[in-house]
Amino acid sequence: MTRVFVLWDDSHLWGLLVLRYLRALGVPHGVLRAIDIAEGALSGKSMALGPSPKHDALLIAPGGWARGRARRLGPVGLAAVRDFVAGGGAYLGFCGGAGLALSGPNPAEGLGLCPWGRMGFSGRLQHLLSGDVRLRVEAENAPGGGRDLLAQVWWPSQFAPADDDSGVEVLARYDGPGPDFWVADLALASLPEEALADWQNLYGLTVRPGFLAGRPAVIAGTYGKGRYLLSYPHLETPDSPDGNRWLARIVADMGGVVPPAAALGADFVTPPWRVGAEGVRWDDATLLKAKAELEEVVALGQEHLLLFWRNPWLLGWRRGVPGPGLNSLYALVCEALSHPPDEATLSWWREVADEFAGLSKLLCKGLSGLLLAERLDMTVRQTPGVDGADDVFTKNLREMRAALFGPPPAAGGVCGQLLHMLEELCARLWGGT
Repeated sequence: MTRVFVLWDDSHLWGLLVLRYLRALGVPHGVLRAIDIAEGALSGKSMALGPSPKHDALLIAPGGWARGRARRLGPVGLAAVRDFVAGGGAYLGFCGGAGLALSGPNPAEGLGLCPWGRMGFSGRLQHLLSGDVRLRVEAENAPGGGRDLLAQVWWPSQFAPADDDSGVEVLARYDGPGPDFWVADLALASLPEEALADWQNLYGLTVRPGFLAGRPAVIAGTYGKGRYLLSYPHLETPDSPDGNRWLARIVADMGGVVPPAAALGADFVTPPWRVGAEGVRWDDATLLKAKAELEEVVALGQEHLLLFWRNPWLLGWRRGVPGPGLNSLYALVCEALSHPPDEATLSWWREVADEFAGLSKLLCKGLSGLLLAERLDMTVRQTPGVDGADDVFTKNLREMRAALFGPPPAAGGVCGQLLHMLEELCARLWGGT
């Protein structure tokens, strides 16, 4: 019986990371959408969990926008997740999935499994952190527990501890940046120490994230009869040996499953992922055309120094360019092409494929224009405009971004519509739960 489930709605690229990890780990798993949860998929009476007790069943919430996922779950879905954990289930959240479990002033925007909240940012660069971080790990089940591990963060928030410890256990703390650490689109290792000191002295700008040292990165606690583990580092990142091995033990412990022995050994690591290199097992003309259009857009962005491949699965982008939505679209299109559909899924896709094709064409055409406008902005930003032309250009650029991608941090606009259709398609291709 499946004991590990992934909360799929609004997970985008980050949901794929979790699913690819579970596939590499060899653990049976299913996906649950918000509507499944609201209709009782975690109640222990559904086909998902079966009639057996839900003790040791594990719900994994990938990264993504916590507030948007809370809205998708709605009051009924949020209550169902709380009941699941209180009754003995386990909750594992990464980044946005960790934020979803925290407490805040508005109960409708989170689960409240953990009494801690989310810390705000005092500086504009504090949220633009990504790549390698060193963790000082205190958990006994970590490989080589008590020593530093190297893991990855992708634009994390931070925990805000409550006035007392409230039963929350800190499993790992940040211990400084690792060798491939970036602040926005700056690779920290490529910047001389003298330049960093000059920026601080001349401009009052601190780029090195010293504020992270010693702060909680991974925490755990109990809620009712169940438990939670929340991690801002993405332990499921492909080809991340330390994080991957620790996560294997976490899944085995929290999910009541036994991965293959090799997965718990010192040599386990999820394989590298080159998005777009997956084999095409579904020769669908609409998806293939969308893939080609997205690749053309990425190439245009690379040509004009706005986009670059940060690693084989993750796009990098200059600040202001909507890289995350584009990255998720491309990854989900490639994922869909790698799974042949059953007849029910194919029938559903035939009903929506024309709409998808129209939206995809609209997005890619609009995005090509947006990228060129962004490049023009880079060139003429310091050039005085005439008769308020600068204000008009800035306003139009902002409106173009909003129409195509919605206001950050959510993926909305045309991109959001496409992502929603692709997430529904992939859930059907995988067979739901």
